[in-house]
This record gives sequence, C-alpha cells and structure tokens, in this order.
Amino acid sequence: MLTSRAAILALVVCVIALSLAYPLREYVAQRAQIARLQEERARMEASVHELRSREEALSTDEYVEREARLRLHYQYPDETAYIVVRPEDEDEPGAEAGPGEPWFTALWRSVQEADDPAAGAAP
Repeated sequence: MLTSRAAILALVVCVIALSLAYPLREYVAQRAQIARLQEERARMEASVHELRSREEALSTDEYVEREARLRLHYQYPDETAYIVVRPEDEDEPGAEAGPGEPWFTALWRSVQEADDPAAGAAP
C-alpha cells in the first residue's frame, strides 16, 4: 500500500504540522491580546483627553465662580441671595419638610443605646 518513502513523508508532514500548531496558537492568542490592549489604550487616551479638558475648565476663575454660586449658593458680601421655594415642590408626598436632627445626634444616640444593654432589651 504505502511505500516507505510515502510513510516517511507523511511522518515528516505530521511532525511539521505538530511543531507549527503551538506557535500558531500562541500567535493568534497574542494578536487577540494586542487588539484588546489597543482598545483599552484608546479608551484610556479618550479618558485622559476628557480629564484634561475638565482640568482646563476647572482652572478658570469664571467656572469656579459660577459653580460656587450655583452649587454652594455663595455670593459677594454686598449681594443678597434668595432661594425660591415653589409651592408644587412642597406638595410632593416624598419631599421632606425640612432637615430633622443632625446625623451626629442620631449617631451619638445609637452609641449610647449600644453602651447601655438594659435600655435596648425590652421586657
């Protein structure tokens, strides 16, 4: 059936195929990793660009003043600030009427209750 030359040729072809399989698999895996890293690099560069533009915006005095006025309700000493409360905001069922006790008061009360085990146990 098969001559010895054909058998040797088939054996050589199999050895070459097996010796190339692992490097080829590694090559494909490395190409996939390179593609993932390039995508990650592009995302990081976009993030850096966005953060640099935000840094430039934050470094201007006009932006800082505008944010202080809007978010913190700051004003100059000779100005008068007004906060307008609309009636429809007060009528909402989930809206709070005003701040309750401060957070540190509730925290201190919980520490005192935890310190006194008799007060926590109800008969």
